[in-house]
Amino acid sequence: MTRPLPVVAIDGPAASGKGTLARRIADALGFALLDTGALYRAVALSMIRAGTDLDDTVAATEAARALTPDSIAELTADPALRQDDTAAGASRVSAVTGVRLALLEFQRNFAANPPGDAKGAVLDGRDIGTVICPDAPVKLFVTASVEVRAKRRYDELASRGETPDFDAVLEDMQARDERDSQRAIAPLVPARDSVLLDNSTLDVQQAFDKAMGIIQAKLSA
Repeated sequence: MTRPLPVVAIDGPAASGKGTLARRIADALGFALLDTGALYRAVALSMIRAGTDLDDTVAATEAARALTPDSIAELTADPALRQDDTAAGASRVSAVTGVRLALLEFQRNFAANPPGDAKGAVLDGRDIGTVICPDAPVKLFVTASVEVRAKRRYDELASRGETPDFDAVLEDMQARDERDSQRAIAPLVPARDSVLLDNSTLDVQQAFDKAMGIIQAKLSA
């Protein structure tokens, strides 16, 4: 029997740094990378572009089912995908059971059959270790204090030339945390066998070094 390719599951809240970390890990290991949050942002963006109410659960489910690999590639390459209203919309549509079920197969197939000559897969999101890849040999839960994450998001917005209000950014971050952790399906919680990586006081390199140490130990066990 062919041994399945290794999967690194990375979960965590918004602005925890998991996306940057996942990208560096995938590059270092030669693994394919899937930012699963981009899938939910793609659903939200397609609804925003169509003028559809983001709280319409039927429409959200239909939008998720309508996504194809080509449309996903097109939407995820759109700069609007990274805008705050799209991200906030993604948090809303991700709470819809139909949306999550519609995207489940795509994510699991990516993990089992990473594209190209990849030696494995890195998936980052909110429910990778708990729902998408519960048997992944490596599970990381990347987090930081909400104040640190809000400051990171504030700095990101300011770097784009925007004039954000820190209190508003913090309030939005807290609302998203509550929405993600309390939704009925696939809430944001650490998998029981995940390793917690709190990078509140770590820089990007320190977080990467710590993560790679955990991954190498897990994969060589």
